[in-house]
Amino acid sequence: MAYENEVRELQEIVDKYNNIVFFGGAGVSTESGIPDFRSVDGLYNQKYDYPPETILSHTFYIRNREEFYRFYRDKMLIDTAKPNKAHLKLAELEEKGKLKAVVTQNIDGLHKAAGSKTVYELHGSVQRNYCESCGEFFDFAYIKNSEGVPKCSKCGGYVKPDVVLYEEGLDDKTVNGAVRAIASAEVLIIGGTSLAVYPAAGLIDYFKGDKLVVINKAPTPRDKHADLLIQAPIGEVLGQIAVK
Repeated sequence: MAYENEVRELQEIVDKYNNIVFFGGAGVSTESGIPDFRSVDGLYNQKYDYPPETILSHTFYIRNREEFYRFYRDKMLIDTAKPNKAHLKLAELEEKGKLKAVVTQNIDGLHKAAGSKTVYELHGSVQRNYCESCGEFFDFAYIKNSEGVPKCSKCGGYVKPDVVLYEEGLDDKTVNGAVRAIASAEVLIIGGTSLAVYPAAGLIDYFKGDKLVVINKAPTPRDKHADLLIQAPIGEVLGQIAVK
């Protein structure tokens, strides 16, 4: 294995510290079969009537709900996805008191499905949907099994996914929680993210701790600042870490 020494070093860091925070992106979920937006096979390289960035914008959602939901059900609601080694290992690290929080850019809900409790979902979650009129909650299955534009069974209003669309701001409470966790961490592990999406990627600037670890298949802007750099799939790496 090409990065055996790096995994050994990561194991030493995990053994030593008890205040670790994980910051992750799409690469964490690609091993669960969820497409990455920006990879060669990702959504951005597939052909639709409109680019994904247009469809997943607030303006498009308001003006063309039917088309939005056709794309959203087809490409964003993947009910076959299960937590992989990365999700499961992070949940185990939290359970043992090593990991204090997961900060994720993903909307699939797989960290919580794996058992992680303190999860800051910066871009929301497909698992949560709310009526825009009365606030009634609807789950993943309600949207997946609906047709056309989903309506509230209580008042008939439009139901919107609790995900951050383009042109929308991040949730203040979620961002503040993520910033507090990152700012107080001794170790920050960045994994499965190109760090290209802002403002989310900018949150790592709050880290002032001892060890910065970057685990990603492709280069990131933070590689040169990392105390430990592992260019490999995140699940493959974390799957080898023993939690004591």
